[in-house]
Amino acid sequence: MIHRTTRSAAALLALAAFAPAPAAETAYAFDPAHTFPSFEADHLGGLSVWRGKFNDTHGSVHLDRDARSGRIEAVVEIASIDFGLEAMNAQARGPSLFDAARWPQARYSGRLTGFVDGRPTRADGELTLRGVTRPLSLEIRSFKCMPHPVHGRELCGADALASFERDEFGMDAGTDYGFDMTVTLRIQVEAVAIEAPAAP
Repeated sequence: MIHRTTRSAAALLALAAFAPAPAAETAYAFDPAHTFPSFEADHLGGLSVWRGKFNDTHGSVHLDRDARSGRIEAVVEIASIDFGLEAMNAQARGPSLFDAARWPQARYSGRLTGFVDGRPTRADGELTLRGVTRPLSLEIRSFKCMPHPVHGRELCGADALASFERDEFGMDAGTDYGFDMTVTLRIQVEAVAIEAPAAP
């Protein structure tokens, strides 16, 4: 009986040795030269739409395709705001809007969800802006990974969309003039695997 039990245990160990190892989570770092959150905001109650972007964003993505899970962390430097008009940039950095001197960064932290064919279609998380943290979900409209054409490490890119009410974050400038508080956020992001995949 002991001999049979020993043989069974040995067989199980042998099978385990040939079983595929669970896929590891891969970490990616944002490429700041290809990552630019942009936004659209109302001017004078529908008179026109102002568009701007942030030129300095850094962060990371952790992705496990087999487990259909992942997370994203992003930090935006508010002083890098760019409307293409310096007077508007200065106003946006001021206390009536982003107040960059007091709150120099915006942060987003979320979980990747809604995986289809190994690709996330959504991120559910929280946006912290001007010291206020509120839930925010991103619709991931496209997501693709490929070998980087220069150094060979995996490169992933995505395009995401969300909207929020800016007065919920303490930015209610313009309400007296009928400004719509809804802001549309669009994010183009590319991230490179921190380490090259191990050789088979």
